[in-house]
Amino acid sequence: MKYMRQFGIILGVTCAGELMKYFIPLPIPGSIYGLLLMFVLLLTKVIKVENVKDVGEFLIEIMPLMFIPAGVGLMASWGELQGFLVPLLVITVSTTFIVIFVTGKVTDFMMDRKEKTSRKNRKVREE
Repeated sequence: MKYMRQFGIILGVTCAGELMKYFIPLPIPGSIYGLLLMFVLLLTKVIKVENVKDVGEFLIEIMPLMFIPAGVGLMASWGELQGFLVPLLVITVSTTFIVIFVTGKVTDFMMDRKEKTSRKNRKVREE
């Protein structure tokens, strides 16, 4: 029953994101609204992490399976993709490297910030 409740919470937030897409006139997918809504709800502790943690971890574990239909769709439309395959590959490879670079920089920043905070807390405790 715990898993059904957690999945229901995630599904409810996802549905709310889809509804937001129709009421907010911006070209943003409903899934993004849902992610932002879940982030805000977790940040404000309206939803506690423990209330969605187990199902969230399960969904992350099975995420590679979610790419199978997209891959099959690409294979099915191979004839249409051949005309612009080189630009598509260049864009895919370059954006992948950009994402890796930005993710690394953000991770470095967050780790440095955490280290400075922990040093500051240690100094306060020592005094």
